Amino acid sequence: METGSAGYNEFMIEGSYSVIEAFRSGKEIDKIYILDGCQDGPVMTIKREARKKDTPIKYVAKERLDQLSETGKHQGVIAVAAAYRYAEIVDMFALAEKKGEAPFFFLLDNIEDPHNLGAIIRTANLAGAHGVIIPKNRAVGLTATVARTSAGALNYTPVAKVTNLAKTIEELKKKGMWFVCADMDGTAMYDLNLTGPIGLVIGNEGEGVGRLVKEKCDMVASIPMKGDIDSLNASVAAGVLAYEIVRQRLGR
Repeated sequence: METGSAGYNEFMIEGSYSVIEAFRSGKEIDKIYILDGCQDGPVMTIKREARKKDTPIKYVAKERLDQLSETGKHQGVIAVAAAYRYAEIVDMFALAEKKGEAPFFFLLDNIEDPHNLGAIIRTANLAGAHGVIIPKNRAVGLTATVARTSAGALNYTPVAKVTNLAKTIEELKKKGMWFVCADMDGTAMYDLNLTGPIGLVIGNEGEGVGRLVKEKCDMVASIPMKGDIDSLNASVAAGVLAYEIVRQRLGR
């Protein structure tokens, strides 16, 4: 079943054989819901396909599947397919090279709110970033809501999905990139050198950047705040830090 509007489609694929066919046809699957305790043959096949692709599986009660189902014929399995195809990190380097610019990536640590993800992708595009990297687990994927909130930016800004964000940072460091993450206890962003090939790491709405990811970052940046509350929305924080990077890149 296809849902969504404004040209952005999110697919809820229902039934064992439909899900198996979706995997085998190469469709991008963000996650799978499986009836807790279900062990029949087709479900075991789905589990094997999911493991090959590192696709997250959520085991849920029948009531949850019934809520998600639009056909009433889920057979204990519902897959959520991406509204857009994911890119590869190599595509981001290619885009930076095409523009003659030092690579500038956003890396998002477990952003779970689709409106935040969409807004961050929109900001990434307008700030001239060459791509956005998100984790496969405990994070929202490219749903129809994300696509709509990005205001078209998904058509231009590559988004890659990785299994391990900390390991990805290590690999990108070998390619000459530096990484800065947002944290209230960091150095004021104006006092950091944010030029050159850089990855901006933004944490989720409640917990911020995870410890393992934070330890891999070269710099920790804080945003000066003068108010009475202690944090900004994740997408707003991403925008503020991104434009400090833009300012420094422009040499102003």
